[in-house]
Amino acid sequence: MSDKRNDLIRKASYFSLLLLFLLTSGCAINPVTGKQDFVLMSESDEMSLGRRYSTEVMKKYRLYADSDLQKYVQNVGQKLAKVSHRNALNYHFTLLDSTEVNAFALPGGYIYITRGLLAYLNSEDELAAVLGHELGHVTARHSVRQNSLSTTTNLLGAVFAAATGVREVGQLSQLVSTGIVRGYGREHELEADRLGLEYLAKAGYSTGAMRRVIGILKNQEVFERKVAIEQGRQPRVYHAVFATHPDNDTRLQEVLLESSRRFVVIPEKTKQDVSFLKRLDGLTFGDSEEDGVARGHVFYHKSLNVKFNIPKNWLFQNGINAIQLSAPNSAAILQIRVNSLDRDLSPREFMREKLGVAETLSEKPLKLASYRGYTAVVGVQTAYGLKKTRVTVLMNSSHAYTVMATAKQDGKFAQYDDVFLKTAKSFSTLSRKDKREAREFKIKLVWAPRTTKLSSLVKSSPIAHHAEAQLRLLNNLFPKGEPKLGDLIKIVR
Repeated sequence: MSDKRNDLIRKASYFSLLLLFLLTSGCAINPVTGKQDFVLMSESDEMSLGRRYSTEVMKKYRLYADSDLQKYVQNVGQKLAKVSHRNALNYHFTLLDSTEVNAFALPGGYIYITRGLLAYLNSEDELAAVLGHELGHVTARHSVRQNSLSTTTNLLGAVFAAATGVREVGQLSQLVSTGIVRGYGREHELEADRLGLEYLAKAGYSTGAMRRVIGILKNQEVFERKVAIEQGRQPRVYHAVFATHPDNDTRLQEVLLESSRRFVVIPEKTKQDVSFLKRLDGLTFGDSEEDGVARGHVFYHKSLNVKFNIPKNWLFQNGINAIQLSAPNSAAILQIRVNSLDRDLSPREFMREKLGVAETLSEKPLKLASYRGYTAVVGVQTAYGLKKTRVTVLMNSSHAYTVMATAKQDGKFAQYDDVFLKTAKSFSTLSRKDKREAREFKIKLVWAPRTTKLSSLVKSSPIAHHAEAQLRLLNNLFPKGEPKLGDLIKIVR
């Protein structure tokens, strides 16, 4: 027994030496603080990682197709980058064509903001605040530091588990590493705020814009959480510090106070940034024509010349690669994908050759006015186990649409299968009226006369749900503010 104990001690000592070696050999000077940080990645490796990640990002997203707006975002970002701690990096500031309210940074200087977030901003200072915050993550090498910490703790956990034969140690180490990384999140976000404020001041922007942005995004989050409850889904909120503390947060106030002491404070503008707002005139709001748009209980896609019905009370989520429809409480899920046809196949052949459907529980052809169709019920392995799944293939001369749907509970499949089939059978081409419905919404600007109330603008708004709340959010008047005489107001048309 004592030999076993001594052997365990020797192995633990070896583990400790290995830990010491990794911690001392993996240190580098932090470009922001000038102090040593534990990192396992060189700057060239960081840039290479950023390039690789950026390729993955563009598989999920695409550029917003407005070269002037792209150039503008790039110019504001570069103005901040020039006064940053790592001004020699080759930065890329990109506007993404996404409804998400988000901005994020990759290693090596790749920084992104979505049009979904841009729509809620009301000045160049606020845009600079968002980009400056993300820039702070890059200059302080937050992703690199987290990556190094996670890699090391996982590695050491595996080494120690192998040396001692105690498998739970590896699992415990992984849990500890996750906790440490999550704990760093709060510190990193505050540091990114501090750096963002520094870059705002040095670039000539008002540091008060940081507080305004936080207020704007906290209001948007309040609204998003309310809508998510109504729709029975998880809220989609901004990932950064704006989502973790309010604008009166004590530690944030300390950061703002520190900034005011260290840098010349640019007074906040009392008038609207009309030049910035005019740049948003024509910005796509909501789903784009390129992805297709949902209007009421119908989905329209102009370039594909297709429409189909959305089941009543089902949650609709549009993506670049697929459309997903979810029944209340996610009791059933239906997913639609489109594929270009590279050769002439029948729907049944496509199902077997492209989808790998070899055996079916039932199958039959479908007759639609505009499509050749085939449908089958198959057993598919899902996250919930082996489930009955309705697979339908609809084809025209150029595209194949696959509609796959299943119920979360085995006993509910028959209940939902009629909805699955009705949705597939609702596919048709667009009429002239449909093509007008398929147009995307855009932000337009109007001057507020003396008597303008946002409630009066709602009557002519095409926004189907919570139109007044959304207009208030767009103009930073949420929840009950009203525009002043002569204000430029964002509306949706």
